[in-house]
Amino acid sequence: MPSLADFREVCERAARAGGQVLLDWAGKFQVREKGPADLVTEADLASQEIVKQTVLGAFPQHGFLAEENSSIPSRDQGYRWIVDPLDGTTNYVHGIPAYCVSIALEQNGQLQVGVVYDPVADQCFSAAKGQGATLNGRPLGVSRVSQLRDAVVASSLPPKVTRESHALAEFVEVALAVQSVRRMGSSALNLCYVAAGRYDAYWSQYAHVWDIAAGVLLIQEAGGLVTDAAGGEFRLDPPHFVAAGTAPLHAELMGLLGKVARPAG
Repeated sequence: MPSLADFREVCERAARAGGQVLLDWAGKFQVREKGPADLVTEADLASQEIVKQTVLGAFPQHGFLAEENSSIPSRDQGYRWIVDPLDGTTNYVHGIPAYCVSIALEQNGQLQVGVVYDPVADQCFSAAKGQGATLNGRPLGVSRVSQLRDAVVASSLPPKVTRESHALAEFVEVALAVQSVRRMGSSALNLCYVAAGRYDAYWSQYAHVWDIAAGVLLIQEAGGLVTDAAGGEFRLDPPHFVAAGTAPLHAELMGLLGKVARPAG
């Protein structure tokens, strides 16, 4: 029977293969007559296909869920691969080096393995349940910042916001309370940066499960805290969450977000 180490090795190999596909396609944006939207769709699908071939080639009975309209049910003890073949699409299109491949393996709702690969920086963030988190093989640990005034905090906003947007109100409230706030454009990398101690916290209510599954496990295995948006146990569905390196920082961030009135209905 395969071990977590076996799953992790295949996951890392799949993420690196998907990342190489993205790099290969990135060079075609300047030399093809097709529009950028068409090219990025082809790149996305090509990355997804090599990831799918790699993980299901090794474990053909497993399920598969990916952003680009691909869902295969599990036929083996509830194992399912959750894949975002290109997280940070807008960055990718504009040549901004903040995009990645994100792959997680879950079993009946419990995360088992997670890998996020940044192909531009050649950084492979990897975790397995109960076995810690690493960056290119080196152990990861979250920051020990415990107060918002000292924290660098990341957030994700929906693609479109208005002046009355609740998400924007949260963003402003946090920006006024922390050392600095960031919006990178890649949920998976935001989570990885918390796991690595680069960011101190991150919250989002606008992510998809394939954006964040791998990154959540990375934070947990690096010693951080991830809850749902109400402070309860994190669930993959819906993937709304608040993450932080320390419990005091998490509590302070939760309290601040709770002060922002939600729209009626």
